[in-house]
Amino acid sequence: MSIAESASETQTPRGEDNAPVCIVTGLSGAGKSVALRVFEDLGYFTVDGLPASLAPEMAGMMERPSMQHFRGIALGMDLRQNDFLRQLNGALTALAEKGTRAQVLFVEANTATLLRRYAATRRPHPLERDGFGLEAAIVAERESLRPLREMADFAVDTSRLSIHDLRRIIQKRWTRGPENLHPLRVNLVSFGFKYGIPAEADCVFDMRFLANPYFEESLRQRSGKEKAVADYVFAAPSALEFRNKLTDLVLYTLPLMEAEGRYRVTLAIGCTGGRHRSVAMAEYLRRVLRQSGYAVSMEHRHLELG
Repeated sequence: MSIAESASETQTPRGEDNAPVCIVTGLSGAGKSVALRVFEDLGYFTVDGLPASLAPEMAGMMERPSMQHFRGIALGMDLRQNDFLRQLNGALTALAEKGTRAQVLFVEANTATLLRRYAATRRPHPLERDGFGLEAAIVAERESLRPLREMADFAVDTSRLSIHDLRRIIQKRWTRGPENLHPLRVNLVSFGFKYGIPAEADCVFDMRFLANPYFEESLRQRSGKEKAVADYVFAAPSALEFRNKLTDLVLYTLPLMEAEGRYRVTLAIGCTGGRHRSVAMAEYLRRVLRQSGYAVSMEHRHLELG
């Protein structure tokens, strides 16, 4: 695996109010499309095959209220458009004048790897139409893009990388920030076992051994979202110890999943009816995980049925 970063990291950083802009480019067959899918999974608005001259206009779209939920924008570009390098340089200059320094991700691979990938996909290389054979087209493209490779913020050689390796590299580089320290998104689902285990669950935790508020008349119609119910569930020292140990397990396991390139994990927390104990535990985990820098979503699937 070969990863190179250029000295351009010392340039002026983007304005705090501007959405991050990433230009994804590089050699045909090296993994641009895979990289764009990773950005899409991480919450970026992505466009592939964009003419370089349109980059400032696309970046400007991120200021619209309807686009605020996107983390940023990733634009895929390559040598297929005429005068690509000059157009891209002009686009980067125009973005900088508006206070946005776009980062350039350049993906590459050695010639033998690219030949093998094209043989497997049987797709034509973009430069083959200019009269080149496949190997000559790869060499010509590499030489044409050399100036772009040298000025890129981040270059990744994918020759020996799996898709998951590339995902991990992009996650580490483009998703960490003070507001969200982890690229991994955690979905918490509370549920009732009598209604069935959620099919999408990656991990299932059973709360049915904890004290059940259902048998307390004053708590039966209330839910685990309420403090009185949660206090009842975790009143026993053994319940508090279990809650702490489960929290430690989750906080230990999530970084390991993150290191393997996972971008989403669903934790299902169950009790008999899905109204009291599972809800109380899920609510507690949500608070802890958010404080630890994870993006967390919550669904109380059987709250109204329990």
